Amino acid sequence: MILAGSQIHVPARWALLAPALLLGPLVVVLDRLGAADDLTLFVLAAVALLPLAWLIGEATENLAFYTGPAVGGFLNATFGNAPELIIAIVAVSEGLTEIVRASLVGSIAGNLLLVLGFTLLLGRKGKIDRRSTYISLGVVGFATVVFLIAAARGFHGDPDRNPLAEYALPLAVLLLVVRVPVTRHELRRQRQIFTPVELMAGSWPLRTSLAVLGIATVVTAFVTEALVGSLRVFADRANLSEFFVAIVIVAIVGNATEHGSAVLLARRGRVKLAVEIPLASSAQIAGLLIPLVAVISWAFEPLTLSFRPVELAAMAIAAALPALVLRSGGTTRAGGAVLLVAYAALVVVFYLAGER
Repeated sequence: MILAGSQIHVPARWALLAPALLLGPLVVVLDRLGAADDLTLFVLAAVALLPLAWLIGEATENLAFYTGPAVGGFLNATFGNAPELIIAIVAVSEGLTEIVRASLVGSIAGNLLLVLGFTLLLGRKGKIDRRSTYISLGVVGFATVVFLIAAARGFHGDPDRNPLAEYALPLAVLLLVVRVPVTRHELRRQRQIFTPVELMAGSWPLRTSLAVLGIATVVTAFVTEALVGSLRVFADRANLSEFFVAIVIVAIVGNATEHGSAVLLARRGRVKLAVEIPLASSAQIAGLLIPLVAVISWAFEPLTLSFRPVELAAMAIAAALPALVLRSGGTTRAGGAVLLVAYAALVVVFYLAGER
């Protein structure tokens, strides 16, 4: 089997995965037609994300041959976070501000503790780009300080009152102003230090890698939307608070493709690229996605940045702990275990925190 417009011979595993990849479009159709109950849709959507995670991982790995690990991780994060941006804007327009804030914080904590933890624990040992790592973690740390300033006034009273949204708007713009030059500088540095490598047999052309990554991301966005839409029924059946569902379950599900692709690449020995994926994704969420949603929300329902103290603490821990674990410039399985234990402890805290 050969992809159109290229001379790539697709491995036999494509024939085995083709039916699984068709599950994503099937879930979208079932969701749009209302042809399945919420629990069935939840299970099907969760399963459909697994082959999509593999496909995004394949596309990212091939893309990194042309761009380098850091740029490849950045592109993976950009495509991977696109569904979250869409879902967050839709949720804000429906007045689900608490769920939006919790799910975005959960994505940051999940990426830096859960995904990175599994990547270090299950992947091969290897070196990382320390400068790129600390730039990403620095962005998350800086954003946490800005969010603390924005949230302090909302610790008491209605966290969604309009004066808090007006107070948060310039802080959101500040984050965007800082994030853009930092990203431009880092991408320029990566282009300068990147040394082209010899393509492996069966590698995809650049255009094919980008096309597959884009298509898989679009399908993932619709599948994730269907899954998130059925989560309230799941939360009711499981007797869980909406806060816990948003900050843990929605966050894990929303990042399922990044989880799978990072671990897959780490298992293949592409450690530097695998580590860049959760780091770049977290930096994008904290420094770009959250303030962008806050700015866009003024078109319909202004979003305050009134994060709860437990959410701010989670972001601070998620920025500081990986910095300690990766300070040597290399990966260790013990470091991965530490991150996973920390995430498990946060999950318990989130459960006990309940609603506001």
